[in-house]
Amino acid sequence: MKLKDSQTYLNLARAYAAECQARTRYEFVEYGFRYNGYEAIAQTIDKIAYQEFNHARMLYTFIQDAEVDQVDNIDICAGFPFKQKWELADNLKLLAEDEEDEADAYAKFIDTANAEGFVEIAKLFENIRNVEIMHAKVFKELYNQFSSGELYKKDTETIWYCPACGYFEVGKEAWETCPLCEAKQGVCNVVMPEGYII
Repeated sequence: MKLKDSQTYLNLARAYAAECQARTRYEFVEYGFRYNGYEAIAQTIDKIAYQEFNHARMLYTFIQDAEVDQVDNIDICAGFPFKQKWELADNLKLLAEDEEDEADAYAKFIDTANAEGFVEIAKLFENIRNVEIMHAKVFKELYNQFSSGELYKKDTETIWYCPACGYFEVGKEAWETCPLCEAKQGVCNVVMPEGYII
């Protein structure tokens, strides 16, 4: 079976569209956090949005390598979420849900690609799925810390770092204003549990 005649080809296009839309939704949410002074969370979301861009780039590469000279159009039918609003904490929870939904979709895409004999594409889907699962964990953790007021307060001693000037100190709570450069607390690093990768 040729890729361009397969369900996997359509799944590549669906995944590409989903990754592009996810990136844009994440940039909207990132903007909300940056606008409200939460620079560190905004940067975290921006990193994830850039990772979504690279997922889309790889999917696009496989679409372009599908034994055709030029892909003018791929008709796909798919639903995409439009849940996010301007409530900061809720958006983090919704982003986690989006990532879990994407991971579920990739699980099905992996099965189809393997069944159709596209092992390399199945591996791409699997790699992306694993990243989406981590993204969901990161967004859930940010939601939990942000909504509980624990973003800049911890039960144990923590290294608080200001990326604007390099100042750091150890304590259970981050400063309101950086003692060195007077940056607001929102630029201070966000502490994630060990094993969380961004």
